[in-house]
Amino acid sequence: MKCSFCGEQIRPGTGKMFVKIDGKILYFCSSKCDKNMLKLKRKPRKTKWTQEYILEKKKSR
Repeated sequence: MKCSFCGEQIRPGTGKMFVKIDGKILYFCSSKCDKNMLKLKRKPRKTKWTQEYILEKKKSR
């Protein structure tokens, strides 16, 4: 499965699963991704080290 924030593959036996009140399930590969999305409320498209940001920049070129 993939990390909900950075898009990296999560190795078996690692990571964290977060269930929101509305029932949506979020998977995180590290506490870095967890904190960026939930606590700091950052968007993956605006964070330079995420897969979403990298793919968006490739499309615009």
